[in-house]
Amino acid sequence: MRKNRRLLVFTGDGKGKTTAALGMVLRAAGHSQAVKMIQFIKADAKTGELAACQNLPGVELVQMGRGFIPPPTSLKHVVHREAAERALAAAAEAVASDKYDLVVLDEICVAIAHGLIAEDKVLEIVQSAPEKLCLVLTGRGASQRLIEEADTVTEMKCVKHALNAGVWAQTGVEF
Repeated sequence: MRKNRRLLVFTGDGKGKTTAALGMVLRAAGHSQAVKMIQFIKADAKTGELAACQNLPGVELVQMGRGFIPPPTSLKHVVHREAAERALAAAAEAVASDKYDLVVLDEICVAIAHGLIAEDKVLEIVQSAPEKLCLVLTGRGASQRLIEEADTVTEMKCVKHALNAGVWAQTGVEF
């Protein structure tokens, strides 16, 4: 058994950050590990990952976001900030509970980058994690501080994306 908690960050402008985290969820579930995944931005109850995780023993996936983030000048921005703060409280509770082997905080880097939650609070949660815990943070725009704190950082780079050729998001591929 490892002695220290692990922190992985999946960031970058390319596709695959949540998908990589879900691969870790699947792997952990295969080893009968307890998993909690909190989605900070997503709010679509029809995603494939939500449906699949409901059928995986020991895996909890909760969507706490409100979808696409409006500009800070929008009155709706405060609703997104409140949702992100609730998600951060749920993340702190999951980490402190010491009942999970893997906790994934999906799109948390986006929530920080858009000013929905404070990076300092995220780092407090990370640094308070129990020794057995593996934490995965995903999302575009991971800060330098998160990157420095992480044990493993993977940057997804977009070389080519179908959306740029007019191909819309596809069930089972993007959601």
